[in-house]
Amino acid sequence: MAEILQLRIAVVVPCYNEAATIAHVVRDFRFHLPSAEIYAFNNNSTDDTGAAARAAGAQVIDVPLQGKGNVVRRMFADVEADVYVMVDGDATYDAAAAPELVGALVENRLDMVVGSRLSDEETAYRLGHRFGNILLTQCAATIFGRTFKDMLSGYRVFSRRYAKTFPAHSAGFEIETELAVHALSMRMPVVEIETDYKARPEGSESKLNTYRDGFRILLTILKLFKAEKPFAFFSVGFTVCVVLSVLFAIPVFETYVETGLVPRIPTVILSSGLMLTGAILLINGLVLDTVTRGRNELKRLAYLAIPVTKARGRVE
Repeated sequence: MAEILQLRIAVVVPCYNEAATIAHVVRDFRFHLPSAEIYAFNNNSTDDTGAAARAAGAQVIDVPLQGKGNVVRRMFADVEADVYVMVDGDATYDAAAAPELVGALVENRLDMVVGSRLSDEETAYRLGHRFGNILLTQCAATIFGRTFKDMLSGYRVFSRRYAKTFPAHSAGFEIETELAVHALSMRMPVVEIETDYKARPEGSESKLNTYRDGFRILLTILKLFKAEKPFAFFSVGFTVCVVLSVLFAIPVFETYVETGLVPRIPTVILSSGLMLTGAILLINGLVLDTVTRGRNELKRLAYLAIPVTKARGRVE
């Protein structure tokens, strides 16, 4: 690299049973980011992940709460840096792309750079995972607007502003969804850069369950929809209740016009109950929308209190 940015760079690696690959990851990032501090966050591994990472030169921090989301929470809390490079410990991401990702973040004063996965290897990016990623990414795009092509990538670079204002509610693999939605809801400057993605080396196994974790990610999207856009979320329930209420009420009203009688009292009660439920949902949406706006203002002020990430100087 022709220029070396004078920044505190931390490479943070979540690890769970990655003894076969973690030393390779540490060495690769040490080579391509020689000034960076490398931290391996060992999440209750039952193999020699911690020892392998330590032998390769990484600082090892044990995280007792299981789940990648819990690891990310500890990463951002415990590590002090100007730039955070987060990468999985499975040796599937391209360490050679790290200087480009860090450079893009600093030069453009961004808060997050996502290394979107680009691979021709069928074994690297399984069809089920690829389809699920596209489906979930499009679902998030429908709700939150502009989003990423690879929302679930495990290769990202963050500014200090991002790291120190990210709430990290998720516990497991759904943390990637929360990382993306947080940036979108805060309207942070972000970009996506394609990076090579390789198959796992022999002896390394994926911890991701396509269906179980895909369902959790979908639930996370819905939870974030309710938390970040409560008026839109509750308006959906309001609309459904009103439509059903009107549909149930139409035949009762027609009978009343023809005969002057209301013989279907249970239908009338159901229709009235649905309309009342819809009104309650709409009021909930209005109240929570006001609360969310106030919460977002506080989050924005906390974000602005942290200086923008920029180069302190350059050495040719």
